[in-house]
Amino acid sequence: MDDLDVHLLDLFAAEPRIGVLEASRRLGVARGTVQARLDRLVAAGVVTGWGPELSAEALGFPVTAFLTLEIRQGSGHEAVATHLADIPEVLEAYTITGAGDMWARVVARSNADLQRVIDQVLTDTGIERSTTVIALAAQIPHRVLPLARAAVTSD
Repeated sequence: MDDLDVHLLDLFAAEPRIGVLEASRRLGVARGTVQARLDRLVAAGVVTGWGPELSAEALGFPVTAFLTLEIRQGSGHEAVATHLADIPEVLEAYTITGAGDMWARVVARSNADLQRVIDQVLTDTGIERSTTVIALAAQIPHRVLPLARAAVTSD
């Protein structure tokens, strides 16, 4: 990646519907250059999607919690992940090291609804125990652009 790639990513992150022609005009490069750069970033897996970013809170799910799951010995992580993927309120899940075996970020309509979500998560017999931490406020929302900028300046 170079400075042009970062400027291109910044522009499309700020205005995802801008279009290649307008991006080329604003960046002062040929349309073909913008398209080639975007194609390369997609092929390299740097750009993983062009869909809209959705707000769980605006969709009616203002409560965010993090579940640390302990998986029963002999149960597969994949089976638990498949179970979690069937629960719409589970936004992401990771196999982890340290205390616990898997970490999941979930959302709910209220604290009472969070109990329903946790109960649904725990219906999988592969999950032995769960601990929950409720998020009070997002101090830094999910982001990757600063990392892309830092990757270019560290070269």
